[in-house]
Amino acid sequence: MQRKKNRFLRSKPVWLVLRQARKIWVRAVAFAVLAVVTAVVAQLLGQFLPQSWSQQLGAGAVDQVLGILATSMLAVTTFSLSIAVSAFASAASSATPRATALLQEDHTTQNVLATFLGAFLFSLVGIVALKAGYYSQAGRLVLFATTALVIALVVGALLRWISHLTVFGRIEDTLDRVENAAAKALQVRLEHPWLGGKPQRKPPPQSGEAVDSGSIGYVLHIDMDALNEAADALGVKVWITALPGDFVHMAARLMVVDGADLDEDGRNELRKTFTCGRVRNFDQDPRFGLIVMSEIASRALSPAVNDPGTAIGVIGRLVRILSPWRAKVEPAVDYPNITVPSLTASELMEHAFRPIARDGAGNIEVQVELQKAFAALAAIDGDTFGKASGEVSRESLERNRKAGATEGEIEILEGLAAKV
Repeated sequence: MQRKKNRFLRSKPVWLVLRQARKIWVRAVAFAVLAVVTAVVAQLLGQFLPQSWSQQLGAGAVDQVLGILATSMLAVTTFSLSIAVSAFASAASSATPRATALLQEDHTTQNVLATFLGAFLFSLVGIVALKAGYYSQAGRLVLFATTALVIALVVGALLRWISHLTVFGRIEDTLDRVENAAAKALQVRLEHPWLGGKPQRKPPPQSGEAVDSGSIGYVLHIDMDALNEAADALGVKVWITALPGDFVHMAARLMVVDGADLDEDGRNELRKTFTCGRVRNFDQDPRFGLIVMSEIASRALSPAVNDPGTAIGVIGRLVRILSPWRAKVEPAVDYPNITVPSLTASELMEHAFRPIARDGAGNIEVQVELQKAFAALAAIDGDTFGKASGEVSRESLERNRKAGATEGEIEILEGLAAKV
C-alpha cells in the first residue's frame, strides 16, 4: 500500500509552489483578480434580471456607495499594513528575527489585507465602469447587490482583524507559532527519520565519488523522488552527507555516490535535486525550530531584557516539542538507492538547551528548570534521551560551577542532576 506523501517527500516543483503560496502577495493578488472579475461579470449577470427590479430597488445609489468604499478601503489597507509591519518588527525585537517568517505567513493577516485590497480594487473598477457607461440598469442592480456583499465581507474582516490584533506579534503568540512549526517539523521527520531512504549505519564508502554543492548557503529541501530516479538511471548508490539545515559551500559534499564514474552532466543531475538558500526554513529542518526557540530564551536572559520567566516557559515548550521523538523506529524504505544519516537525540538536545544553559548559567531558577527538563525527557524515554540528557545535564552543572553559583545552589542542582 502506498503511503501518503508528506512534506519531506514532495517533489521540488510542488515544494516551490507551496512555498510561494504562503507569501502574502499571493492572496492579495488572488483577491484583487477576483474583485476585478466580479465587477466586470456584474453587467453580464444583469442581463438575466427583470428591468423593473432596478427601478424598485434603487440601484442608482451604487456609485455613491462605491465612492465611500474606495475612499475608506484605501486608508484601512494602508493602516492595516503598517500595523502588520509593526508587529513583524516587534516580534523580531522581542523574540528573534527568525520568527518573523512565521508571522508573515499568518493566514488571518493575509486574508484581512487581501480582503481590504480586493474591496478597494472592486470599488475602483466599479466606479470607472460606471463613469464609462458600462453598466445597464440591471447591471447596476447586480453591482449594488455585489457591493453589499463586499461590505459584509469587509465588516467581517474588520472584526477578525480587531480580535487578532490583541495577540498578533506578542511574545506568547510568537512562541506558539515557533513551537507549532518546530513540533510539526519534528513529527514529520519522526515519520520519515531518513527522508524515506535507508538509514546510514556506517560511513560512506572510501571508493565513492563526492558531489559538491556548487553554491554557498543552507540546504532547504531534498527532492528524494528525483534523487532516487536519477541514481537509478545513472546506476549508482547515493549516501547523503548534507541534511536540510546544513551549511554548504563549493567545497562541501552534498553526497557521495558509488557504483559508476560520473561525468559533469551526471553530477549536475544529482546536484539539482538539492535546493539551497541564504536562510534556513522550518520545512525539512526540525533542528531550526529548536534553534529559534533557544534564541528566544537566550534573548530573554540577556541583561538588556532580563526576563527569566520567558526562558523558563521556553524550556517547558522544548520538552513538549522533543518528547515525541524516538530513536528506535523502523519505517519502510521508499528510496532504496539513497542512504541518509540519522538525526540523534544528542544533537537535538544540544541545539535546544545548550544556549540556554550557557546564557542562564548564573540564574538558579533557569538552571533548576533545565535539570527538571533533562530528568523529564529521560523519564519519558530513557532509550532515546537517557544518555543525551545525562550529557547536557553534566555540562550545564559544570557551567554553573564556573559561573560562581553558591554551595547551596550547587547542592540543589546536583540533587536534581542525580535524577537525570
